[in-house]
Amino acid sequence: MRPVRWNRKVIWTVAGIVGAAAAIVLVVHLRHWRPHSITFQGAVIRRDTDVRKEVPIADALITASDGAARATTFSGASGYFKITLHEPIWPGATAQLGFNAPGYKPLGMTLHIGLHSNTRELYIAELEPIAVRPAAPGHPPVAISNVRIRYTVNYQTDTNIGTAVKTFQVVNNENVPCSSSALCSPHGLWKAAAGSIALSAGAGNLFRNVRAFCIAGPCPFTRIDLGGSPHDAQSVVVTATDWSGTATFLVEAEVFHQTIASNVRESYPVIYGRDLHFTLPPTAEGPSIEAEIDGSSIVFPLGTGLYMSWAVCGSRRTGSGGEDSTIYQCTLKPGYRF
Repeated sequence: MRPVRWNRKVIWTVAGIVGAAAAIVLVVHLRHWRPHSITFQGAVIRRDTDVRKEVPIADALITASDGAARATTFSGASGYFKITLHEPIWPGATAQLGFNAPGYKPLGMTLHIGLHSNTRELYIAELEPIAVRPAAPGHPPVAISNVRIRYTVNYQTDTNIGTAVKTFQVVNNENVPCSSSALCSPHGLWKAAAGSIALSAGAGNLFRNVRAFCIAGPCPFTRIDLGGSPHDAQSVVVTATDWSGTATFLVEAEVFHQTIASNVRESYPVIYGRDLHFTLPPTAEGPSIEAEIDGSSIVFPLGTGLYMSWAVCGSRRTGSGGEDSTIYQCTLKPGYRF
């Protein structure tokens, strides 16, 4: 029996040590822990069994409260929200998040605040849409078909309007020894002369493919400098050096005129259920939706209000390929169908 009593004493001793250690750890955490504000972030989306139809919900009202403090905000175009309770919150407290949006059932979340509440946790609020009323007897839904997106893209275009042609001469005498104060041949033996000509393409025009040649005289004893003429330049200067007899030079360059052209483009949206999605490039102008309403083709310009009689539309900017594109989302109103 003594061994049994001794084992019980050991067990109780170990349990006491473990309990004391846990209490010490808890006290240390409480001494270093201070109540602080807490931030919640996440997204508001539509609840649906088909994940392709779980579209973002913009302008949803989000409220946060812990009983003592209250904060409100609205979801952005992508459904994102971020809300902060600035009053200190103690561990063990609870916070309430509420979500409300027109056309959806309200949603509430109860969050328990612990010692190590992770404020980086993401909260996804899936709002259940309110059922669309069926069309009244004798009034079937209006059919929306053959939906197309039209927009204009402006771009710069260049037209070759001709070739600039100029000649010039460099007058010199051959076999004249070079003095120290004169321009000399490359090897420094004979006196040389230089001449140049300047060409201007005119307003709105550019030179391309600038070229120069010696066409008459002692061409082997000449050198031409294009002056590092760029590919697109409104003016160029060509210089020639001659260390023999008089030489004649020809300069030519293609002249291009720059204009702005417009191109009308057409694309088709993606449709899931009662939702329509499409994107536009950053350079798109004058977008519109063309659709057949009960067989009649109608154009709906997408102005700043994005108003249409048969759908509720929204847009948001998003990065794509280093540029900001625009994504549009339209949801059918009651009484219409795709």
